[in-house]
Amino acid sequence: MPNSNTPQHLFLPQRGHYRQLRVYHVTEALYDLTYLFCRRFLPPHGDRTVDQMVQAARSGKQNIAEGNQAATTSSETEIKLTNVARASIEELLADYEDYLRTRSLPQWDRHHPRFEPLRRWASSNTFLLEYTPKAASMTDEELANLCITLCHQTIYMLGRLLRTQQERFVTQGGIREQMTAARLGYRTEQRSQIEALQQENAALREKVAQLEALVKTLQGKN
Repeated sequence: MPNSNTPQHLFLPQRGHYRQLRVYHVTEALYDLTYLFCRRFLPPHGDRTVDQMVQAARSGKQNIAEGNQAATTSSETEIKLTNVARASIEELLADYEDYLRTRSLPQWDRHHPRFEPLRRWASSNTFLLEYTPKAASMTDEELANLCITLCHQTIYMLGRLLRTQQERFVTQGGIREQMTAARLGYRTEQRSQIEALQQENAALREKVAQLEALVKTLQGKN
């Protein structure tokens, strides 16, 4: 007989914690580095770019966290906040590119000798442990190009995360669809239990009838 405690009718999904996502840790590093960059290379007062860059970096990090937390009750909100995070990082990327261009500093592309080593380091497992001390001695050109590399990596990872979220939404639906499916699943589970009990009762009645017949037969012989 089916177990009445079977959680098949539960509909709130259990998502992984955002701190398990590499993209979150990269945006956290990007926020730290952006704060450092603005403090070292931009004027502390009178330049709105500072607030814009720091806020864009923070928005990328926070919206990943909030989207992950919202996923339990709203797939639509999860997708929306992840998309906001990506848009924020794209805005930050443009600010770093503007900084280099307006100061006639090179933006390292794949033909630049330092591009590939920087890309590999930013993708490595050790990067998150090393970036703070190394960034302290970087020039504005080096730090801006590091942050541009991180922006590109983050945008790519968020694009993959969005595709996963959208595919899950298409195949599993949002919370309303999951609630409907849960109700239908619960009713199906209850019907299955009732049918199992009815079959068990019918088998018991048949067994009782057989025993009564046997008793009558034995009484007749006596």
